[in-house]
Amino acid sequence: MKKSIGAKTIVYPTPVFIVGTYDKAGKPNVMAAAWGGISCSAPPCVSISLREATYTHGNIVKKEAFTISIPSETYVQEADYFGIASGRDGDKFSAAGLTAVKSELVDAPYVEEFPLILECKLIHRAEFGLHTQFTGEILDVKVDKSLTDAEGNPDIEKIKPFLYDPAGIAYYGMGKFLGKAFSVGREI
Repeated sequence: MKKSIGAKTIVYPTPVFIVGTYDKAGKPNVMAAAWGGISCSAPPCVSISLREATYTHGNIVKKEAFTISIPSETYVQEADYFGIASGRDGDKFSAAGLTAVKSELVDAPYVEEFPLILECKLIHRAEFGLHTQFTGEILDVKVDKSLTDAEGNPDIEKIKPFLYDPAGIAYYGMGKFLGKAFSVGREI
């Protein structure tokens, strides 16, 4: 029997997205966001939901662009810091000892040290309660060459992304391989 725990923001898995933007003065900024995911395949799009109070929210509105850097488990401390500190108060890249790289395609920075990058131009925004959902068309995905499989695709076991647990307010590494998608179900 299931137990009701009420309406809460709990879903699994929840990503750890590091959203990169420039402010009006051109200073690079990043924030950690967990409310997001792929929202369209043609064109390829990703959506993130941010409170208007965040510094990043205003930056996306002004620049109509953002990046998403996916950190590896090695950078859990830095990623958490990006969610704790505000870009209004200082330079998060310098404080974390990481490198801001200007995207070649959009007016936004990404984190050089993180293995997987999405470069996005803003194509839609919608207001939902306390949050604005920003949808960005993914113009390019960049991945460290050493972290790809034989076909040149990102290898999740090499990248080692981690997840956010909204119920436990904690981070977790990826689990074990369970089966090939669109294949394992054919055994039924």
